[in-house]
Amino acid sequence: MTERNVPINKGNYSMDTQERESLFEQSRGDGWEKEYAEYRRNWSEYPKQQKVSDYPLLVDVELSSLCNLHCPMCYTITDEFKEQVNVTRMDWELYRKIIDEIGGKVTAIRLSLRGEATLHPQFIEAITYAKDHGIKEVSTLTHGGKLTLPYFRQMVEAGIDWITISIDGVGKTYERIRKPLKFDDVLDKIKAIKRYKEEHSLRRPVIKVQGIWPAIAESGSDTYYNTFSPYADLVAFNPLIDYLSNDTHIEYLNEFTCPQQYQRLVIGADGLVMKCSNDEENREVIGDIRKETVHQVWHGEKMQAVRDIQLQSRGFMDSAVCRKCYLPRKTEDEAAQVGERTFIVKNYVHRIQLIGK
Repeated sequence: MTERNVPINKGNYSMDTQERESLFEQSRGDGWEKEYAEYRRNWSEYPKQQKVSDYPLLVDVELSSLCNLHCPMCYTITDEFKEQVNVTRMDWELYRKIIDEIGGKVTAIRLSLRGEATLHPQFIEAITYAKDHGIKEVSTLTHGGKLTLPYFRQMVEAGIDWITISIDGVGKTYERIRKPLKFDDVLDKIKAIKRYKEEHSLRRPVIKVQGIWPAIAESGSDTYYNTFSPYADLVAFNPLIDYLSNDTHIEYLNEFTCPQQYQRLVIGADGLVMKCSNDEENREVIGDIRKETVHQVWHGEKMQAVRDIQLQSRGFMDSAVCRKCYLPRKTEDEAAQVGERTFIVKNYVHRIQLIGK
């Protein structure tokens, strides 16, 4: 039997030390260590075994597909995205419907996908509602523009477990990409969060800072890491992917099988369910949570068809979404350093390393 190539957690990598990575994981699982270990084990093993659990391990709940930035490498600025996606905020009753069903059955939710989740007026309430209904880990991805100390305090009181802040480079590099945000302002926010956590002896929420690799390289990997490591729990990076669907020459892994259909279900702000977290333009919708349950979609014919095609040799090539995705793409290693410590950047083959290209 041909061995499948099932990449787990491809596309986001730590530039941190092993000690800090371990501490980050310990903090994530603090207070529910046994369940957390099982959750992380299943995250890796279910895709390799093609095991379909009763409910997904993680549900992405896109509170907002709106964003108030216009970053040059982001697909949300393209005409295709604006034509295909209902750019909106999730209806509160729809959110409650989701959590009412999955509470106590799904381990984790992520309150973000394509837009800026903190633009939802009930973002804090959404965290509280999920935690009150038994969701073990509530996380979000944010550009950090709204992370003032009073707002962060509300997030902590609501029970947020993990916040990832996207920060592309430092200084002028950051400000060129993340207009109209200012670098010193976002750094001051992270410093204030660190002080608050120390003053209140908080291990969670864990704070992860991440950026796209070309912006970090432009700023200097030492500068980037040394700027954020004193204040964040983990510093990470993303190799530049084909956000804007410009690439025509793509090389693929042999016997690739996507892991996502055994890990997570992705619900857009309008209730439409995408087959994966990388279908940014709703090109392969597999359900509608306004009319169906999470369980029905997860075990439905459309999701099963996605799983079936992935198990065929090069079956992913039959999907326009998969052909453009970074997960099946081959990578090439670039060695980078922080001080005397070397880490590897896995750039995608034939992917131009220019932001906005």
